[in-house]
Amino acid sequence: MSTVDKYFELVDQHQQKFIETLREVVAIPSVSSDASRRGEVVRMGEWLQARWEALGATCKRVDPGKQDLHGLELDLPPVILGQYGNDANKKTVLVYGHYDVQPALLEDGWDTDPFTLVETADGRLVGRGSTDDKGPVLGWLLCAETHKQAGLDFPVNLKFCFEGMEESGSEGLDDIIVAEADKWFKGTDVVCISDNYWLGTSKPCLTHGLRGVSYFHLQIEGPGADLHSGVFGGTVHEPMIDLVHLLSTLVDPNGRIKVPGIYDQVMAETEEEERSYEGLEFSHNALAGDLKRDVIIHSDERMTLKHRWRYPTLSIHGVEGAFYAPGDKTVIPARVRGKFSLRTVPNMEPARVAELVTQYLNAEFAKLGSKNVMKVIETHGGRWWYSSPNHPNFVAAARATERVYGVTPDLTREGGSIPVTLTFEENLGVNVLLLPMGAADDGAHSINEKIDKRNYIQGIKLLGAYLHEISVTDLNATMA
Repeated sequence: MSTVDKYFELVDQHQQKFIETLREVVAIPSVSSDASRRGEVVRMGEWLQARWEALGATCKRVDPGKQDLHGLELDLPPVILGQYGNDANKKTVLVYGHYDVQPALLEDGWDTDPFTLVETADGRLVGRGSTDDKGPVLGWLLCAETHKQAGLDFPVNLKFCFEGMEESGSEGLDDIIVAEADKWFKGTDVVCISDNYWLGTSKPCLTHGLRGVSYFHLQIEGPGADLHSGVFGGTVHEPMIDLVHLLSTLVDPNGRIKVPGIYDQVMAETEEEERSYEGLEFSHNALAGDLKRDVIIHSDERMTLKHRWRYPTLSIHGVEGAFYAPGDKTVIPARVRGKFSLRTVPNMEPARVAELVTQYLNAEFAKLGSKNVMKVIETHGGRWWYSSPNHPNFVAAARATERVYGVTPDLTREGGSIPVTLTFEENLGVNVLLLPMGAADDGAHSINEKIDKRNYIQGIKLLGAYLHEISVTDLNATMA
């Protein structure tokens, strides 16, 4: 029996123990956005550090500094860096994950206590953080523990970086990665991140692209104070009317961005990319089911995926300063801020996006002849990430997936952003792979978040199989 097959056998034998370990960490309410639970976030980080050190890993706790959370100064949770194994003859893999979670309350609509892991009759492991991201983070630990307890040779040197602020903007993490690039992270051959999801619910995937995001505030300022609409309606330029008009000029009802030049930087499609949409586990019926209503713009499933993955999109998120409470109020707000974002794709540059958006809104505002004052404020300009699925890192992951699941994985991109992906790639100069454990219906950030028992157990196998495949892969091989 090969080492990998022996490892698979042991994972199967210890399924219940692995579920109990997940139950233990789900019970730690490590909500990074809640000041009252900051101590629990720290406790979760310390739990990970202690468990890895007990295994023999060398760990380094890095404190990112202070945070101002709604006027309250708090210590940021620690970033736990570690290394397991230091064999010069083995490759070194860096893995990233986060141990903080989204807020969750029973009264939000959960069927059970969100911080008590429940195993359902249909094989779901329900609990906050089960899929995002405690299950995958545990996967690396349980993989290493299983190898050691069985006397199996661990195939690589494993470095890890686990943070406790991902759900709250990863504050302080980028600075640590930059500072440690030629120190703790030196010698890294590849990076693997398990913090995303399959495209569907039955077929695994590898993810090789993420969209960036540029976020804007559009501010309109008029009179010095809010006004009574009965007295001043029709006699002054109303900031809210200007704002609603301008927001309506940004995007049409079918999602087409109306800012001139915004599509000029978009990478042209290739024949290889066009072929990559064939045979993916994706259907409009399933998507409409998830949405609880068929509000899908496109009739062609391929076009839906393209607008999620490889075309820019613009979404309007809300208005600050306007009346929004229940009931009626006849106020003319003096200053309002509309908030919108663009999801960017290869090869769009954030600076050029901001320039085009600002130019366009200035021109549209001038057409109104309004005496109000308009200001466009870019609050964030994060870049997209794209990697070739032909890189040896992805080839190794594909072989591992086939070994565990018996199918060739889908090659996907994501519509969202995981900024740390680009930070690792740019500062370490190595390939980054996204290797998801959970499925599309896991409900990360939602009520009744879950990971299927199948995905959790097979995912632990997958992470181990990936490390074994990397150990025998020529990372300098020419990509097809």
